[in-house]
Amino acid sequence: VVSDVPLRPAADRPVDDVLLRRQLGRLGDTPYTLGDVDTRALAPGLFLPVSELNHMRQRAVAALAERRAWSEEARRADRTSRIAAAVGVTVDAAGRTPDAARLVAEVWRVEDAIVAADAGATEVVLDPFLRHPAPPKARVTRLRDDLAARGVALRLRTPSVIRPADRAALDPWLALGLPVLSGHLGLVAEQGATGCDVVADYATNVFNQHTARELFRIGAARITPSVELTAGEIVALVAPWGGAAFDVFTYGRPEGMTIEHCVLSAAFDREPTTCRDLCVKKHPNVELTDPTGYTFPVATDSDCRNRLLHSRPVDGSAYLPGLWAAGIRGYRLVFNVPGDDVAGVTAAYRRLIDALHAGAPPDVAAVRATVGDAYTRGHFARAV
Repeated sequence: VVSDVPLRPAADRPVDDVLLRRQLGRLGDTPYTLGDVDTRALAPGLFLPVSELNHMRQRAVAALAERRAWSEEARRADRTSRIAAAVGVTVDAAGRTPDAARLVAEVWRVEDAIVAADAGATEVVLDPFLRHPAPPKARVTRLRDDLAARGVALRLRTPSVIRPADRAALDPWLALGLPVLSGHLGLVAEQGATGCDVVADYATNVFNQHTARELFRIGAARITPSVELTAGEIVALVAPWGGAAFDVFTYGRPEGMTIEHCVLSAAFDREPTTCRDLCVKKHPNVELTDPTGYTFPVATDSDCRNRLLHSRPVDGSAYLPGLWAAGIRGYRLVFNVPGDDVAGVTAAYRRLIDALHAGAPPDVAAVRATVGDAYTRGHFARAV
């Protein structure tokens, strides 16, 4: 910077190294400190007001700050560009067609499968492993045929925890040749490699586009995103695919965890795996209550593991218009507690989806009236 006032002969206080260091070094809370002061070109005995030195210092600091901001902006822009290039997901959408509207009802009782189909489900998922006893395989085969006659597909849901010792019991079910829904990542890869129609469940923890792309790569036909994503995060997740091949967990109680420790056997001091009279006959409906008073249903599954379910069903009906606008056409309803209104909730969602398909305003209030007051918006409104 150049002074606005010219140097002139000093009467009593000339500009020297000491004065310059004192005035130019007053940098306060700026990010700068004074470096070197070069006075070799300054003749002795010259004067410049202290106020002008201060003004020069202020202008110099402002100019440095401006250049520093330019440098920071350039650095951030370069960083943002490199990050975008590193994490960007490229999807070949050539030939991809939008999904048809899909209402998936998941049940654990064979009779509820028929109820859901008659109420408007286009696909039924059966979880025969959720509670003791599992239905006979012959009955499940008949169910497949009964649903096929209605134009409804049947899909088999596997446990999310599958140890090597569990395969002997699981393999006969896989041998039925039904499409599969699984939260076990290894099983998704295994079944996908064989050409099986396998859907990745929410337990595969698909939080971002990279994970989704990898699951599609290993053979998943469709994906249910993590139930910990908000509605906005789900929309961002499915964007590269235009929403195609994604099913959103829209209604029901997610499984919070799978517990190896059996609640019932511990409560009654019984030997695990040999006390099925407890969960099958005496106490088929088990619940745990936490210190705040929330009650969580517990399902003792076919491997004597306890699946802890959410205390209240999630209802995402209010978010369906936004999900529909993002291209998502798969909506999943989960009925895993005795007494669930399979017919009423399925029919209400059927009407909502039909309205969206027709471009008419969806009647979310009708869904809420069917669901009742004991629900949560869960992850749709607030991230876990």
